[in-house]
Amino acid sequence: QVQLVVSGGGLVQAGGSLRLSCAASGSIFSISAMGWYRQTPGSLRDLVARITDDGSTNYADSVNGRFTISRDNAKNTVYLHMNSLISEDTAVYFCHAVVTTPGRRDFGYWGQGTQVTVSS
Repeated sequence: QVQLVVSGGGLVQAGGSLRLSCAASGSIFSISAMGWYRQTPGSLRDLVARITDDGSTNYADSVNGRFTISRDNAKNTVYLHMNSLISEDTAVYFCHAVVTTPGRRDFGYWGQGTQVTVSS
């Protein structure tokens, strides 16, 4: 089994910054991609940012230039640095990882959500 533990989040004023962390542990051979998604009530879970094992990144247009995703492969951890936060960034944020197990099978895993609230 694989666990993704998310930390960070909380309440911040508009224009402020937050950092989210997501650490993967368990039966992991490698992690090909890690990403962050967010969801608001009544909406689908949308991709915020994604990073592959070679460091390639992609971002949602709405956060491009404000958010930065990074990862520490040695720690199986992905980070989301969020700057210039706006009220529209308020959502529950989820971590996702595509994990290759020691048996060389690929599975997608989700971490628990963390609330990010931006006050205007």
